[in-house]
Amino acid sequence: MNSQNPFEGPDLSGTRYERANMRAAQFEGVNLENASFYAVLTNASFKDTNLGAASFDDVNLGQATFHNVNLSGTTISDANLSGVVISHARLTDLEIKDADLTGMKINGVLVTDLFEAYEKKSG
Repeated sequence: MNSQNPFEGPDLSGTRYERANMRAAQFEGVNLENASFYAVLTNASFKDTNLGAASFDDVNLGQATFHNVNLSGTTISDANLSGVVISHARLTDLEIKDADLTGMKINGVLVTDLFEAYEKKSG
């Protein structure tokens, strides 16, 4: 384990992080499957990490980055996702609830524009 990054490599599946200040935390190569986050994770970095079926509830993920991560079955609710970048991620069955999607883009397209187009087509 790298002494500068205490989260590198371990199996932390099922861990619950409650009201923790985890600003700028770096998770690399970590198994966080089924983990629960009720924390401040601004500027956090998740790289090569398994977050399958994890839960992010009432969290601040502002400016966090997710690279080469598994977010399958993950639930995100009541979260600040401002400035979050997700790249090379598995998002199968990812669910986002109660979120302000202003400015959110998927492959360069604003999600609000996608919803607007969907509503026009459906309505």
